[in-house]
Amino acid sequence: MNFAFSEEQEELRKVVKDFLNNKSDEATVRELMDTTDGYDPAVWNQMAEQMGLQGLILPEEYGGSGYSFVELIVVLEEMGRRLLCAPYFSTVVLAGQTLVHSGDEDAKAAYLPGIASGETIATLAYTEPNGRWDESAVTMEATAAGDGYELSGEKLYVLDGHTANLVITAARTENGISLFAVEGDAAGLTRTPLSTMDQTRKQARLEYDGVAAKLIGTEGGGWDVLSRVLDLAAVALAAEQVGGAQEVLESAVQYAKDRVQFGRPIGSFQAIKHKCADMLLEVESAKSAAYYAGWCAAELNDELPSVASLAKAYCSESYFHAAAENIQIHGGIGFTWEHPAHLYFKRAKSSELLFGDPTYHRELLAQRIGI
Repeated sequence: MNFAFSEEQEELRKVVKDFLNNKSDEATVRELMDTTDGYDPAVWNQMAEQMGLQGLILPEEYGGSGYSFVELIVVLEEMGRRLLCAPYFSTVVLAGQTLVHSGDEDAKAAYLPGIASGETIATLAYTEPNGRWDESAVTMEATAAGDGYELSGEKLYVLDGHTANLVITAARTENGISLFAVEGDAAGLTRTPLSTMDQTRKQARLEYDGVAAKLIGTEGGGWDVLSRVLDLAAVALAAEQVGGAQEVLESAVQYAKDRVQFGRPIGSFQAIKHKCADMLLEVESAKSAAYYAGWCAAELNDELPSVASLAKAYCSESYFHAAAENIQIHGGIGFTWEHPAHLYFKRAKSSELLFGDPTYHRELLAQRIGI
């Protein structure tokens, strides 16, 4: 296992960073987060057609580039730095990886080329009003209807659920949890955008009333796929959190150098020095956790479940602490709407809760390593 990024991976980082600095600056983020859809279709198409980002880790036979999860965490880290407003995480990480690991060749052939080309925006509808992330969270029922199925129930906190063309939905049949493909404009499906604390990542409530659905994979085999996808999603989110944490660390350090008080930069005061030093230690440790988890995800090795929970728990707390300390170091201006510090603080808090909070993942980690 290689613990350093290759020259090609660093070049990928540079290209993505330059693109996002141009297309996802603070003014653009503020503009898009005030819209209902929450993304710019022109930029989304550029990401797919010019950058190949949507198909980055999809198999080549389905229009992708066939890269590994390591390349994905490089991209997601840069997206986290710039708070990219786009349905990338829901489409590529959640829906894309669910299809890849479903074992359903017909479903892959039907949907992955659209994801790779940018034509399809997809998501995974998993969580319900109970707010849990474990297997017992899925209570929606699926009933056989003709040569397909019908779904009735409610899904909450669905990332980009109101704009997705394809909604992969987890529901229960008599054989257990199964996965279903639902068209975004299907009859009986009501999609309502939710008001969220983090406006840069859109969520929706989906209500199903006898919605036609097509089975993905085997009936009753959905949880095996979902458990792996949730681990991969935790790793992907950890990489995103690392990018955001690095950005707020740099912001805090730069302000500590520039802000002069009592005739000297505030960074020369011991209290500020300690804050910055603590942030640096936590951010670098978070990088180690996220990168190691990324390599485990690329190899799909036996360590992935435990390392995914470890990375999600540690990176969540590191990002939130760094975002909060960034506000403190900036002082009064850090609390204002005009300053970007609150955007990272809100993203950090919402990401901390997404896919389970640190307490949940520490408990999961303890179970997985047999404590």
